[in-house]
Amino acid sequence: MADDAAGLAAEFVRIEIDGPVATIRLDRPKMNALSVQLQAELGAAAAAVSSRHDIRAVVIYGGPRIFAAGADIKEMEAMSVGQMAAQATRLQDAFIALARIPKPTIAAVTGFALGGGLELALTADFRVLGDTARVGQPEIQLGVIPGAGGTQRLSRLIGPSKAKELIFSGRQVRADEALALGIADKVVPADDVYAEALSWAREYASGPAVALAAAKAAIDDGLAMSLTEGLRLESALFAGLFGTEDKAIGMKTFVEQGPGHAAFTGN
Repeated sequence: MADDAAGLAAEFVRIEIDGPVATIRLDRPKMNALSVQLQAELGAAAAAVSSRHDIRAVVIYGGPRIFAAGADIKEMEAMSVGQMAAQATRLQDAFIALARIPKPTIAAVTGFALGGGLELALTADFRVLGDTARVGQPEIQLGVIPGAGGTQRLSRLIGPSKAKELIFSGRQVRADEALALGIADKVVPADDVYAEALSWAREYASGPAVALAAAKAAIDDGLAMSLTEGLRLESALFAGLFGTEDKAIGMKTFVEQGPGHAAFTGN
């Protein structure tokens, strides 16, 4: 057990801080299998980075060789229905905490992101894939279905028909197809994945943090509402930003210097 830069005591997850960008780094050799312990540590990491004002953007990374190959099947095989019902709730809670980090998040995907690994990547706002990466939801081949958000987040991202095809078949998707489907936002050489994700995260880290959090909440929460309800949420969040320091800076700078010159404080 080791304390990382953000004060998280964990065995398989650490938080690495690089200026305003935090990396949630999975480190459970060899495949980053998502054991019960690793799932809990991911939830704790999400809470830690969410609470830090100095962290303005987050990268989720499994290392240079593999993102996460899926659940720990040996651990899962021994569970009863009752045990899995309880654990499924805890797993969902951990992944919901990751999805609700109130800052821009980018998954840096190398190697495999399968099953729970893809579901983990889907909690991020964006996904950068290495050109040799493969993603998929192979749970059907085990006689089960995705249980950490795959049926819901994937269908919302790429549409129900395409999501059904991937989930019904359980097939693996190469990076170029993932980009065409909309699962990936960028595909870069495998060795450049983490650097690209960090560079992208830094772009958002210099932005108005409160407004970025509001935009994320408006989009994510609004998707679960009717259009009328979503518009009301947007209006309330928009109005609330007029009490922020960044709104004052942004508008004053725009009037005096034009767009693109504001130096936001994150307040």
